[in-house]
Amino acid sequence: QVQLVESGGGLVQAGGSLRLSCAASGIIFSTKYMGWYRQAPGKQRELVADITPGGFTNYADSVKGRFTIFRDNAKNTVYLQMNSLKPEDTAVYYCAADLYRRSIVRGTNIDYWGQGTQVTVSS
Repeated sequence: QVQLVESGGGLVQAGGSLRLSCAASGIIFSTKYMGWYRQAPGKQRELVADITPGGFTNYADSVKGRFTIFRDNAKNTVYLQMNSLKPEDTAVYYCAADLYRRSIVRGTNIDYWGQGTQVTVSS
C-alpha cells in the first residue's frame, strides 16, 4: 500500500525554522519526482518546491533563498528545510509524488499525496 506521511510541522515564531519530512512507502521512491505544496485558508494551493530523482530543484519565488528541498533515497524521504519563516508561510503543507514532473508542476493527475502537516508562523 502506498503511503506518504508528512511530519515536522508545528508552531514557530517569525524568523524561526522548521524541517518537514515526507516518508514514502509502497513506491519506487528513487524514480519519482517529489514536490511540496501548501494551502492556506482562502488561498489556492501552490507548489512550493520540487525535486527530480537526480536531485535537481526548483522553488517558488516566494520561498526562494529561504527554503531548501532535498531527498535521501536510501531513506525514501524528502525534506523541506524552512528558514526565516514568515507569517504568510502559514499553511498546510503536502508532499506529492509522481513519475512525471509535469504532474508535479501542474498540480494535476498527481499519483500520490500525503495527508498534510500544519505549519503556523506567529508574528
